[in-house]
Parts: sequence; structure tokens; C-alpha cells
Amino acid sequence: EDALLRRGRAVFETNCIACHARDPAQDGALGPAVAGSSLALLESKVLRNTYPAGYTPKRDTRTMIPFPHLEGDIEALAIYLASAAPPPPVSP
Repeated sequence: EDALLRRGRAVFETNCIACHARDPAQDGALGPAVAGSSLALLESKVLRNTYPAGYTPKRDTRTMIPFPHLEGDIEALAIYLASAAPPPPVSP
């Protein structure tokens, strides 16, 4: 495993699974599935608890708090969540 991927997994398991499922492709108790979340979404939501312009949230809640201390880990988190995304469907 790549170092950023391992770091991203550690960040997710330490900070996110209380609300999001241990499997990022599944909905959690409070938070939606986050596998495949874009870097722009993670920067906005995780660091500032906002959404990027034009983004439609999966859930209209205000439950999540910002985690500004994760600023240096957002790229690693994005890499981990990209690795957890299910593959796109294959066209016939």
C-alpha cells in the first residue's frame, strides 16, 4: 500500500467512522456513504462544514462539525476514499 493511502485510511478510521460507516461505500449511522468524494468536497465539508458551489448534499443536515486540524490530511483522505469507491458500471 502506498503511504498516502495508508495515511488516508488512518485518518478516516480515526475521525470519520463514528458517523460514517467503517466501509466508506456504505451509509453510516449519521453520515452518508463518502467513497469517491472529491477533493473539493472534502476540503469544503471536512475543513469548513460547507459545500462547494453547485454541490447538492446527499442529506440536508447540519450534524457534521468542521475538522480544521485535518487540513494536512485531506489529500490522503481523498486518495483513500477514491480507492474505496465501487468501480463504474460497464456498458454493454
